Amino acid sequence: MKLSQYFLPVLKEAPREAEIASHQLMLRAGMVRQQSAGIYSWLPLGLNVMRKVEQVVREEQNRAGAIEVLMPTIQSADLWRESGRYDDYGREMLRIQDRHERDMLFGPTNEEMITDIFRAYVKSYKNLPLNLYHIQWKFRDEVRPRFGVMRGREFLMKDAYSFDIDEASSRAAYYRMFVSYLRTFDRLGVKAVPMRADTGPIGGDLSHEFLILADTGESEVFCHADTMKLPVPDRTVDYGDDALIAGIVDDWTRAYARTDEMHDEALWSAVPEGDRVNARGIEVGHIFHFGTKYSQPMGATVTGPDGKETPVFMGSYGIGPSRVVAALIEAGHDDDGIIWPDSVAPFDVGLINLRVGDQATDAACAALYEQMANAGLDPLYDDTDNRAGGKFALADLIGLPWQLIVGPRGLANGEVEIKKRASGERETLSMEAAINRLVAWREQVKERFGG
Repeated sequence: MKLSQYFLPVLKEAPREAEIASHQLMLRAGMVRQQSAGIYSWLPLGLNVMRKVEQVVREEQNRAGAIEVLMPTIQSADLWRESGRYDDYGREMLRIQDRHERDMLFGPTNEEMITDIFRAYVKSYKNLPLNLYHIQWKFRDEVRPRFGVMRGREFLMKDAYSFDIDEASSRAAYYRMFVSYLRTFDRLGVKAVPMRADTGPIGGDLSHEFLILADTGESEVFCHADTMKLPVPDRTVDYGDDALIAGIVDDWTRAYARTDEMHDEALWSAVPEGDRVNARGIEVGHIFHFGTKYSQPMGATVTGPDGKETPVFMGSYGIGPSRVVAALIEAGHDDDGIIWPDSVAPFDVGLINLRVGDQATDAACAALYEQMANAGLDPLYDDTDNRAGGKFALADLIGLPWQLIVGPRGLANGEVEIKKRASGERETLSMEAAINRLVAWREQVKERFGG
């Protein structure tokens, strides 16, 4: 992509209402625009990152055996009355009526609708286990939306729902999603720590939040330091081996790790003082096991091996790709701008032409741009006539992992300069060596973060 042809409305300064780094930088980098309180348009750069996050989430859901569907944003209130949640959910639910005065709502979550789909088609235990997920916009009318997309009213959510014949099978499904979440956040380049959490309005008897440690996190977290050191299963993990998966979950949940809502001072005091991690965390995923809470009142039953009708056991599993984008910025930024994990950066390389209009420099940049594209790299070519300092500042602000800097002086010696965003390290190389370095990096990223 050439910057002269791209839509990137950056700001020199963040608006006053932007309180935290992610909100400030998403506005300054032209990633989003606020349309009303807690509601944002996603502009090309932000959408690019969010789609990459979404794809990682999708690939890991598929790997764990979940099947993608797509449910509507508008739901019938009748389904929520069946489950008993319509009146209980609170004012966060946006309740509306259609032209026929039928009660509808903008879905804050989809337990009722997915249960309705299930009961319409699945009648026998032979069709289980089943896990259906979708990635769809949700709306929750937060009383005080703040921190940009971190606590917005409209947000993108991946929510999955498992259906099983009995308690043991249902917990096995919960464990598969637990491990899937470990892999998802690892591929997104962050350490997300699973912690025992409150079930809240979703209900159930078992729940874990996955949190990224950050000073701006809304939750206080308490965990044993050993939890931070555990290895994440690689892509060869066998989701069909229930014992293996349960063992991984046991490893990750054996040590103390809880949010403030579930904190137990007596248990915490038993953790050696030198092993205590007490910090703030940003919730990026939440999983729930709730048994027959929805299937029983809504009549979602199957015929069991004994020929009797039995309610299915369920769980639900959420990740917010839009919220994850902000959390990644909170976990990775400096005074100059965003430092993206390599797996989700909007572009691989910023190609910076220091002398637009100079025949030799323009020709070299055109050749490098074509070579990078042919090699599978995704460059953003700054072909504008802005000053060099402004070009460097822009590349740092939007967080491109690499800068490939081309100017007449270097070209006179057959050289270009590359800069690594995360470390600030610079190196002078030949054009061929620079391309080889970037291609090798891209291959390493695929090996480390690829599906």
